Amino acid sequence: MYETPTYIKSIVMPKAKQAKTSRRVWSIDLETVWLPFFTATNAQGDTAVPSEAIGAPLRLATAKDGSIRFTEGGTPVIRVVKDISDMVRSIRDEFTAGLMAFTNGVATENAEAFNAEAVKAVTAGKPIIARDTAKLENYLKLRREAEAERETEAKPDKIPELVAV
Repeated sequence: MYETPTYIKSIVMPKAKQAKTSRRVWSIDLETVWLPFFTATNAQGDTAVPSEAIGAPLRLATAKDGSIRFTEGGTPVIRVVKDISDMVRSIRDEFTAGLMAFTNGVATENAEAFNAEAVKAVTAGKPIIARDTAKLENYLKLRREAEAERETEAKPDKIPELVAV
């Protein structure tokens, strides 16, 4: 039987909820997770994220002409510095590859149990999909009826005859 790696067991264990504290990158807090992590990996010599990227991870976004970009509401656009966003993207890609490798290992080494779980999931999902489909079809039917009713109310039944004076 395929043995689940410890790191996989640890990432699927329930954890306490974290309070939303700052900007998130890949849905992970920049200030409390990524910046300390990159500081630690730099200290260990595993990465070389520039100190200025860690010290000032948020920057004003600029247009090609060098002008500051603003939202439609008039606030400046803030972005995560490229050095950090590139490292996070690389970590995300490696993480995804690890998940896929684990899945492939289980599907290969423990095919019977893997296939049984897949069948169980599809079977359990069918009534939910059917319920949601019925709800959506009913909503769309009611919406079409309401739109048709509004159209008939907006159009006069008969065109008034012109009376010569």
